[in-house]
Amino acid sequence: MNKLLTASVLAMGTCLGAGAAWAETGACLITKTDTNPFFVKMREGADAKAQELGITLNSYAGKVDGDHETQVQAIETCIANGAKGILITASDTSSIVTAVTQARDAGLLVIALDTPLNPIDAADATFATDNFLAGELIGKWAAASLGDEAANARIAMLDLAVSQPTVGVLRDQGFLQGFGIELGDPNKWGDETDSRIVGNDVTAGNEEGGRRAMENLLAKDPTINVVYTINEPAAAGAYEALKAIGRENDVLIVSVDGGCPGVQNVADGVIGATSQQYPLLMAALGIEAIAKWAETGEKPAPTPGKAFFDTGVALVTDKPVDGVPSIDTKEGNELCWG
Repeated sequence: MNKLLTASVLAMGTCLGAGAAWAETGACLITKTDTNPFFVKMREGADAKAQELGITLNSYAGKVDGDHETQVQAIETCIANGAKGILITASDTSSIVTAVTQARDAGLLVIALDTPLNPIDAADATFATDNFLAGELIGKWAAASLGDEAANARIAMLDLAVSQPTVGVLRDQGFLQGFGIELGDPNKWGDETDSRIVGNDVTAGNEEGGRRAMENLLAKDPTINVVYTINEPAAAGAYEALKAIGRENDVLIVSVDGGCPGVQNVADGVIGATSQQYPLLMAALGIEAIAKWAETGEKPAPTPGKAFFDTGVALVTDKPVDGVPSIDTKEGNELCWG
């Protein structure tokens, strides 16, 4: 992962040295929560790079996933404090645009991490996993794992929030396309007409929400045999709900994140496959970009052919299938959340 970080930094042209030039540069990191391991790792990456470059970093987070107002207040604080830039994983990707516009009008560089804003160009740049591809990989894997039985699947969709932030829509729609299900409007979830989909419920991206959503959908159809989850905490909750009725061994669960606990859950058979992201890399590159913006006024460029800078994704499973590239849990543990 160190090689990946080095290559990405070189690709962006942001090889920056520490020193007095950054001594008075302030930056903000605003995450959805400060408890989800994904965002904890993101903060570690931002903290380490800020310390290396001599940047003063202030971190903020919502009380829960979906806490939009706290994120707005954090942006206002960053503007008032004279920060040079903001890194944000937005809870409400549309409603946050007004506050982001205020920050940009005040001269701050605003970079979305992991979750693109709606529209994506509301931020100066986005550093993220290709979340549609992340979903597509687990969808293809699930369909191939089932083989002919994919035609008879009973699918539970455990999404993030009713506000349908972009990251949730992209993963959901990617999974369905990968599984071979025709999409409705690709900019939202829940309008598909394929009879294999039992329904959608929301989890708030945490274990309790995953368990509750799984229970709700099982009440609707106890024959569910495939479960898509927005992230690994939600997957863990879904597994507990299935275990409570003795069905933990005959339902295929797939997810996205690739955190160390999630990779261990793949190794233990809780999750069949997960798509691994690299939040530490996202945050480190974001701090690099703010440092360069402070020095030169240059904004980071997206990956060629994409509207964002792609920080990579890998499917992690110990049950590989033909036609879907993957790494095993041993390699996944070595890479988890670099």
